[in-house]
Amino acid sequence: MPLQIIRQDITQMQVDAIVNTTNEKMIGYSGVDLAVHTAAGPELDALCSTLGPLGLGSATITPGYNLNAKYIIHTSGPVWHGGLQGESIILKSCYTESLKLAVENGCESVAFPLISSGAYGYPKDKVLKFAIQVISEFLFLHELTVYLCVYDRTSYEFSKELFNDIIDFIGGNIPHDPVRDYTFLSKCARFEPMPLAEKESCDYSIGAPPPLASIPAAKPQESVSQSKKRAPLLKKKHHSSVEDMTFEEYMKAMDKSFAYKLFDLIDASGMTDIECYKKANIDKKTFSKIKCNPQTYRPSKQTAVAFAIALQLDLDQTQDLLASAGLTLSRSFTFDKIIRYFIQKEIYDIFVINEALFEFDQVLLGC
Repeated sequence: MPLQIIRQDITQMQVDAIVNTTNEKMIGYSGVDLAVHTAAGPELDALCSTLGPLGLGSATITPGYNLNAKYIIHTSGPVWHGGLQGESIILKSCYTESLKLAVENGCESVAFPLISSGAYGYPKDKVLKFAIQVISEFLFLHELTVYLCVYDRTSYEFSKELFNDIIDFIGGNIPHDPVRDYTFLSKCARFEPMPLAEKESCDYSIGAPPPLASIPAAKPQESVSQSKKRAPLLKKKHHSSVEDMTFEEYMKAMDKSFAYKLFDLIDASGMTDIECYKKANIDKKTFSKIKCNPQTYRPSKQTAVAFAIALQLDLDQTQDLLASAGLTLSRSFTFDKIIRYFIQKEIYDIFVINEALFEFDQVLLGC
């Protein structure tokens, strides 16, 4: 997934760069800043003492020293003063300037903490959503893997209203407690884990929401061959169930691989390939693999569902696409129930869905 949220100590991340949320003096007093300085070693302290002050919302880059990361990108986040002193503008600058530095220095992967989420007091119901919105806008125009490291569940708040609505839909009755242990839901009998065969080898990371409408209108650069769309296809007759098909129609439908069905749907949607895989939170390498091996490529369930969400398919259309890969949305597993909830509600923002999957300790959409 181009954008992942994981439960991890940022100093342990094996990425090209980690982002350190620091103060204007760049001295590791506490929190993430102290942890990064401690893990990187005294050479970082010595260098940072010559670099400050670091203006609010700006960023600078240093070597990673003893860390697994090659670089450390330092940024100075805002202290929350009720939102009346340009905190959101400063916070957005922290993320965008850090991302720009990562790209300028040839990084392919970068890990962020939730900037200003701790002692700086940015509201817990806003900090994660804001980070995802800013990062996703940047990733729509750049190829980069970004990790958001959520060290502690108290760092953010999930919507109580949405949580309770999902609980009602999937038949649970669990009170929402933002500080409960991450393992609570997975231990509860009504929240069965996804079968191992349907899990993907990539990180079980967690997403959160920017509305897709907020993605800028500007399109990413594409080669001539990439940007040239396939000829639009005529809309095919859609059957609500297998029982409605003739035997010939059924066999013809079964002959098409997942990849070819996906390409047909992309053509019918009017999107370009790149728009589709970006909205699905799929990386370029995975989509290239699909295009190069259309007959044999078999997706994981979370990858197949991610494309269904990006294409805004209804439940029957989603089941048809999944069936071409030997998959289905059942009525038994929590992951499947949550996906059904959002499709039936016609909510197709993949980051909103991933935030909910995160809250229920489920694998996320994308690859």
